[in-house]
Amino acid sequence: MKRIQLFEFEDLTWFPDWLRNCMTNLIVVLQRMMGTNEVVSDLIEASIKGKNIDQIVDLGSGSGGSMPEVIRLLKKNGNRDIALLMTDLYPNKEAVKRFNSDTDESISYNAHSVDATNLENAPSGLKTMMNCFHHMRPEQAQKILKSAQDNNQPFLVYELAENKMPLIIWWIMLPLSLVILIVMTLFMTPFVKPLTWKQVVFTYLIPIIPIFYAWDGQASMPRIYAMKDVDEMINNLESTSSYIWKQGHALNKKGKKTGTYILGMPK
Repeated sequence: MKRIQLFEFEDLTWFPDWLRNCMTNLIVVLQRMMGTNEVVSDLIEASIKGKNIDQIVDLGSGSGGSMPEVIRLLKKNGNRDIALLMTDLYPNKEAVKRFNSDTDESISYNAHSVDATNLENAPSGLKTMMNCFHHMRPEQAQKILKSAQDNNQPFLVYELAENKMPLIIWWIMLPLSLVILIVMTLFMTPFVKPLTWKQVVFTYLIPIIPIFYAWDGQASMPRIYAMKDVDEMINNLESTSSYIWKQGHALNKKGKKTGTYILGMPK
């Protein structure tokens, strides 16, 4: 596999939840600025068109991410009956409380654990993994794809970037890339909603958020499963005529490549 297993701070068990949430907030801002929410919305809309699917079940939702905004875009584009159910192996208690007390009843967070590697009893709907599939080790990733196929679950993975840079170039560019991401953090933070005192203090006064965010952002690049890696995992699955896999580049309105996707769908 081209992918390599680097570590990201947000994956570490000792890493504070509030700090992880602050970093997620920055990813949400980045996706909004890059227009990837619209890209994901269009990708989901194309995936469920003609299918009897009225719920998106997001896997590995963490503190919420950008999926609530994606669902609002889907509704705005005419998919008024679509609902979002966020899930996680370890549900974020703060997010569960926040989303389940929201006035928008079409967006909720499952308080019970949902394991993406075992979708047999998962809630019905299109299963999505947004910018988190690369966190899975190869054996976990393989199990997730197998579980989706074995249980005939519609399944969509989206990654914001593509793993195509030679590893040696990534290492050479790493110092400069880290500096760029740290500087970007300083400019993105005012656009975080809601903007908390922790987000401000630990960005500008004690700048640990920019440092952690910069490393995780760069470490995620070689961790993304390249298209050949995905082909290898799909080829390892038992061949079936009742389920179809495809992958490719997600495109924005202008036809520009904006991330990659993996789509599994029952015939």
